[in-house]
Amino acid sequence: MQRRTVFGLIGGGIVSAGALTTLTWAQSEPTAKPETTDGTKQITIWRDPGCGCCDTYADYLEENGFTVTRVDDRDFDKRSVDVGVPERGIGCHLAEIDGYYVSGLVPAEIIDRLLSERPDIAGITLPGMPANAPGMARVKTGTLKTYAFGEGGITVYSDE
Repeated sequence: MQRRTVFGLIGGGIVSAGALTTLTWAQSEPTAKPETTDGTKQITIWRDPGCGCCDTYADYLEENGFTVTRVDDRDFDKRSVDVGVPERGIGCHLAEIDGYYVSGLVPAEIIDRLLSERPDIAGITLPGMPANAPGMARVKTGTLKTYAFGEGGITVYSDE
């Protein structure tokens, strides 16, 4: 099953988002990406210039210790697909940090976990613009389901 197919099934109502937790893909022994040595949390965000939530999200990241570079890019969605974000998994902007891609309004603690664990994936995505996510709400409430994507397919990375 291709990664786009899984999100297509969700969008079509054939598979619920909760069903993704049971999907697995066979993959070779995972290898961790090399750790960064400078200890900085430099993140670049490509965003639609007219999107206010992206600015609010960037401010949120800065409040949480990240150094943010904002790049206006009306084609961030095409850039997202080019780096492997599943089409149905695209968030409202694309970010890159230390070799990983982050799509959407992913909470800072999930990005920190990604950088700490260093899984062998291309990145993570929080699809859409959930109303309870950083950038949409001042404080995250409830749960947010973040997906990992890469050569091994799509899996749930975080459901918290």
